[in-house]
Amino acid sequence: MSRKLKKLLVRISIAAVLFLAGMLLPLPVYGGFETNIILLVAAYLLVGYDIILKAATNIGHGQVFDENFLMTIATFAAFGTGEIAEGVMVMLLYQVGEWFQQYAVGKSRNSISDLMDIRPDYAHLVKDGETQTVDPEDVAVGDTILIKAGEKVPLDGIVKKGESFLDTSALTGESVPRRISAGDEILSGCINGSGLLEIEVSKEFEESTVSKILDLVENASSRKAKAENFITKFAKYYTPIVVFGALVLAIIPPLAGIGPGFREWIIRACTFLVISCPCALVISVPLGFFGGIGGAAKEGILIKGSNFIETLANVDTVVFDKTGTVTKGTFEVQKIQASDGVTEDYVLECAALAESHSSHPIAGSLIAAYKNRTGKELSAEKVSDVKEFSGMGVAAVIDGVEVFAGNDKLSAPDKAAVKFANVDAAGTVVHVALKGKYLGYILISDEIKEGVAEAMTELKKNGVSDLVMLTGDRKNIAEKVASSVDIDTVYSQLMPGDKVDKVEELIAAEDKKSKGKLAFVGDGINDAPVLSRADVGIAMGGLGSDAAIEAADVVIMDDRLSKIAKAIGISRRTIRIVRQNIVFALGVKGIFLVLGALGFANLWEAVFADVGVAFIAILNSMRTLYQRG
Repeated sequence: MSRKLKKLLVRISIAAVLFLAGMLLPLPVYGGFETNIILLVAAYLLVGYDIILKAATNIGHGQVFDENFLMTIATFAAFGTGEIAEGVMVMLLYQVGEWFQQYAVGKSRNSISDLMDIRPDYAHLVKDGETQTVDPEDVAVGDTILIKAGEKVPLDGIVKKGESFLDTSALTGESVPRRISAGDEILSGCINGSGLLEIEVSKEFEESTVSKILDLVENASSRKAKAENFITKFAKYYTPIVVFGALVLAIIPPLAGIGPGFREWIIRACTFLVISCPCALVISVPLGFFGGIGGAAKEGILIKGSNFIETLANVDTVVFDKTGTVTKGTFEVQKIQASDGVTEDYVLECAALAESHSSHPIAGSLIAAYKNRTGKELSAEKVSDVKEFSGMGVAAVIDGVEVFAGNDKLSAPDKAAVKFANVDAAGTVVHVALKGKYLGYILISDEIKEGVAEAMTELKKNGVSDLVMLTGDRKNIAEKVASSVDIDTVYSQLMPGDKVDKVEELIAAEDKKSKGKLAFVGDGINDAPVLSRADVGIAMGGLGSDAAIEAADVVIMDDRLSKIAKAIGISRRTIRIVRQNIVFALGVKGIFLVLGALGFANLWEAVFADVGVAFIAILNSMRTLYQRG
């Protein structure tokens, strides 16, 4: 419990004792002043002075209509009508409610902090042969740090020495340890399970995985959902309306000679004001979304704002990129077909050299295949004038001769005036040609990720009606992959720009059909334009890829497609809980406002109703922290 909460609890306790003494004890009168009244006023000032000060301060700043103003004016009016005990009890119960609200909010924030407790406190920097403990922010790129068993990894880097198992649960939500050894990349936020690791730092703390994730979660509340914006606007107009409503209730009926006299109508107006406090909505709705973000983070799903929770809850079309998302993206050379008079090794060498400056997975597979097949390193100095043709391939000058490597679209006259072979095989075909001469082709295949078919089944169970796949691969490859994992629709042979156009078409069709939302799932590197255009972009984060965290609205930290269905389930449950709070709070308040205006609810009952509604709504919001998906 925080120091602030403890102080408030002490004030409430002492005020409660003074209130009971003033109400129950037969105390004498001194100098014309009743001791009982003095005790009641003392209890009121002790428990409510901060509310009165806040109301006065806010009025001075032009912010008149808030819960502090409502409670102050209601209790002052109670005193003015001689209902001193009721006025004290109103403030006492209100502060009890405030204590429970702050306690609940604190518990929720602590739960979020525990879930994301990955911020490192220190780093063991090795300098001039000595080890010193420093702040992670003081470590530079290229420095060497040591990580002992059981310690958090403070910065991203490459393992220089040592072997260990890493606990990555804070990043991925998965408890299975990950083995790491010399040469492997290590990400901040993980916990070193065993063994001493020597790390060469690759990123400053501000650019590290842990810093980006913490920034993402901490700033998630800045992106508000429509429900939160509604509550903010609602409270802005609602509070002055009920204040003027209470004023009308206190003045008009007695002037018109309706019912009891002024005193009774003023008491009813005070009751009306107390009931009208919008605390339950103002606190519980944002808390519900905050809890949903925290519950998702516990599962290794990072949602960048409550607006994306709302969008995810309405998703009924999910579009997937193929390579690196549905498939592993780990391409392997399966076949080399050389033309007459050309060796397979020469075809492979030309393709690998042409692709040697590309970061595409296909390029990596060609380079790896060349090294494995020949045992040689590529001679990069042979390569010059590299040109990339998006979605088609590359051209490069190798030993003074222009070489082309890419798909059959690269055979356009301005790229390579040769006719490529017509290859009907399940895989990616890389054609290789010199200027005017066809050398042959290389067949490369990719594997489907484990659990993809099951993930598609889960998405359909969660109400997703359309599953779509977009790819630049040939039609036969794309259709084979789609049918094997139960994806409904596939669009193949797309250029990068075509993917954005296709998503635009799907969104337009979705708007006409059902007003549902479209999610795009990609690797966050090559798919940034499409991730940005979709209603919600979901990136397979791969333990925190920079591009994924930057480009997407939602990041799946362990690359498992099954987490998408879980993210949708968490979002829908969060929205249900938020709506329950809105309906419950408005419903109960509406009933008690009518009862208060008609004189069937007194001040004490009003406060019990207000505090009770807020407390129940907050407890309901806290359920969002504990998600089952």
